[in-house]
Amino acid sequence: MRPYPFTPALLATAVAAIVASPAFAQDTTKLSDESRAVAADFANRLGAELKKELSAGSPESAIKVCKSVAPDIAAQLSLAHGWRVSRVSLKPRNPMLGTADAWEQNVLASFDERAAKGEDPTKIEYSEIVAEPQGSYFRYMKALPVAPLCTQCHGAGDAVPPNVKVRIAAEYPMDKASGYSVGQIRGAITVKRPLER
Repeated sequence: MRPYPFTPALLATAVAAIVASPAFAQDTTKLSDESRAVAADFANRLGAELKKELSAGSPESAIKVCKSVAPDIAAQLSLAHGWRVSRVSLKPRNPMLGTADAWEQNVLASFDERAAKGEDPTKIEYSEIVAEPQGSYFRYMKALPVAPLCTQCHGAGDAVPPNVKVRIAAEYPMDKASGYSVGQIRGAITVKRPLER
């Protein structure tokens, strides 16, 4: 007896059947909820560190929070959950850590479109199960809109003090993360979670 031929069309049909099932919908809701909680934890911890540094020092001294503390928080969350948790942007300050991959670039572009159409940037998020050569992943992104305190380092023109501009230029020679106004989406927290085969 010949084995049933495996074709891309057969695979697509099987995936569509799984995605349409109520159990799958419940699973993706759970994955979204868990990813949302991790992203909120990241944002809250980073926000608290930035506010603490700004109240004790200046915008210039707060640069170290984004440079050192934010990657540490991302690494801690990644290690604790076994997922990749990070921040990405279409205009990264540090291209080594903040450059979005192709999937993330598409999502970030859609976030900008959604915000331009009037959607509340504080509530913009997206999730999807993505098949990649290495396996299937649940991917989640939560928009990071520019808050008033962010303009001290990421704002346009005179919003950024001269000493901060000098420090940013020294710390981030390839910086693209400036020129923003309050409410614009500066980037996103991204979660990439491997799924069992």
